[in-house]
Amino acid sequence: MKCSQILCGFLLAASVCIPAFAKDGKIVVGASPEPHALILEQVVKPLKEKGIKLEIQEFNDYVVPNLSLNEGSLDANFFQHEPYLKAFNADKKTALISVAKIHVEPIGLYSYKIKKISELKNGSEIAIPNDPSNAARSLRLLEKEGLIKLKKGDLITIYDITENPKQLKFKELEGAQLPRVLNEVDAAVINTNFALLVDLNPLKDAIALEDKESPYANILVVKSGNENDPDIQELIKALQSDNIKRFINNQYKGAILPSF
Repeated sequence: MKCSQILCGFLLAASVCIPAFAKDGKIVVGASPEPHALILEQVVKPLKEKGIKLEIQEFNDYVVPNLSLNEGSLDANFFQHEPYLKAFNADKKTALISVAKIHVEPIGLYSYKIKKISELKNGSEIAIPNDPSNAARSLRLLEKEGLIKLKKGDLITIYDITENPKQLKFKELEGAQLPRVLNEVDAAVINTNFALLVDLNPLKDAIALEDKESPYANILVVKSGNENDPDIQELIKALQSDNIKRFINNQYKGAILPSF
């Protein structure tokens, strides 16, 4: 083998071993528009001062950001909670891991037609997210409010409802679509990030809301093997700083809570 071939082979191996974001000092992070992208915007300057350029790509669904991360077009993403990630990895055979808890967004039940739970009539239609973890989360909220009873388990579905005294009907849709159909149904369980996009305030507008001890903290996620990258570690430090804690508390007044 010629020396030039050996050198090319060495360079090729080196380029494969070194992640793209480690080479150029840039991190590309996928995020839901609000609050995730807005929170990320607060760490752009601190990271720049450390020589790291943060590029934020916004997504309005819960599937593409994980697929993009797994395929390598993103270095991290910030939009989901641990139960959703666990279900996604199992379903898609991906190897994505949580590296930091950032905040909690209590999921809530909203309605333009009623003001309180007791006003739900027999046969009322309730829209809920269609992904397994948020569907289960939504149903547990409705169970807590006394509307239904469910089997035990984590990823329960509408088929695990054991008691439904008001004969409620359920419409399962992608999370981003739920605010758009709120006029068409009697109520909808909506994630806070999508509620905020249509000016629904969880503390003022939700007729039922998860309590502040919810285990569904929103997390920063990377592909397994990249968790110890120095730039990722700097991103974690920036997102879990006192500045971000103050920003979340001041910006959302308790509707979103820091989880670090």
